[in-house]
Parts: sequence; C-alpha cells; structure tokens
Amino acid sequence: MKRVISTENAPAAIGPYSQAIEVNGMIYTSGVIPVNPKTGEIPEGTVEQAKQAMKNLSNLLEAAGTSMGNVVKTTVFIKEMDDFGVINGIYQEFFESDFPARSCVEVARLPKDVLLEVEAVAVK
Repeated sequence: MKRVISTENAPAAIGPYSQAIEVNGMIYTSGVIPVNPKTGEIPEGTVEQAKQAMKNLSNLLEAAGTSMGNVVKTTVFIKEMDDFGVINGIYQEFFESDFPARSCVEVARLPKDVLLEVEAVAVK
C-alpha cells in the first residue's frame, strides 16, 4: 500500500506528481529543487541553492517520518559539472556518516532554471 507524503516545508509539486511516496517502509522522493517554500524565491548562486535544496529534502523526509540519516540512495542533477566540488561540500554537511549511495549527472536544464535538483530513497 502506498501513502502520499506532502509538506509545506518543501516546494510544492509543479506538475502531476507527489512530493514523495511511502511504500513498505521505503520513502521515494521526487526531485527537490532549491525553491524557498515560504517565499517561492530561488537563492542566488550554487552554494545557496545547494543549501536550500538539501534543506528542502531534509524537510520532506522529516514529513515522511524519517531523516537524512536514513537515506540509502540519492541522485543529484547539476547544470554544470564544474560545480561538483562546491555541491559536494554542501551535500556532505547534511549527512553525519555512512553516506548514501549516489549518482550525480550533469543535465542541460532543470525546472525553473535552477542549478541543481536532488532526489532520495530512504528507509523509515
């Protein structure tokens, strides 16, 4: 049985999809972009966008009843592979230890022309 996860503390879906879904104790998030959920604004620059995206992901996982510490896999989509090191630095701040498996790919364009998007799979 699946359960839809939704929170006002992460950007709302901008299409026909859910922010996250829980199935059998596993949480699958949609891609999370660096939109401030309270203002709708997108921060300037790679560092601030990375922080906002990861904070949004953390808030979404919390709404699902889990945390960043229970993430087993992430996928990070970035607009410029040259930003990999900067994004990596911010990314590691959100995990205490035992980093999840991860894929990171450069893409041509992301929703709202943001610099990165991140999705995760977590256990509850």
